[in-house]
Amino acid sequence: MKPPVETVRISQQGRDQLIKLKRATGIEHWNIICRWALCVSLREPTVPIRAISSPSEGGVEISWKIFSGDLSDVLAALVFSRATKDRVDTTDPTALASYFRDHVHRGLGYLASGKETSDLSDLFVRWLSERSNLKNLRAVPG
Repeated sequence: MKPPVETVRISQQGRDQLIKLKRATGIEHWNIICRWALCVSLREPTVPIRAISSPSEGGVEISWKIFSGDLSDVLAALVFSRATKDRVDTTDPTALASYFRDHVHRGLGYLASGKETSDLSDLFVRWLSERSNLKNLRAVPG
């Protein structure tokens, strides 16, 4: 499947959030954090707002191949599917790139927010198990 972008462009603010998350979690590679950020944002029912006007000044660029790794087709399909649902023109490369970037930046903001994330396990508890049905399972008497 064709990727939504050739190059993932992260703003200076996003770069700062990546640095914070890398330090807090010990995750060595920014592409992995960015993948998680994309997934966290895609999980939200709302369309991300346009928050970045100049995404690459002082930021970082990651090729799609590095960003997606072995998950290229899966991540591209998720983005295209969600863009279609949100009525984004998937035939317009500029609109799709902007939509993708907005999702990554929203996800980075979510992951980096708060002081509860001091290590990788905090990140898992906060963004994976708390937001899934696992929290409902914990309430069920065993």
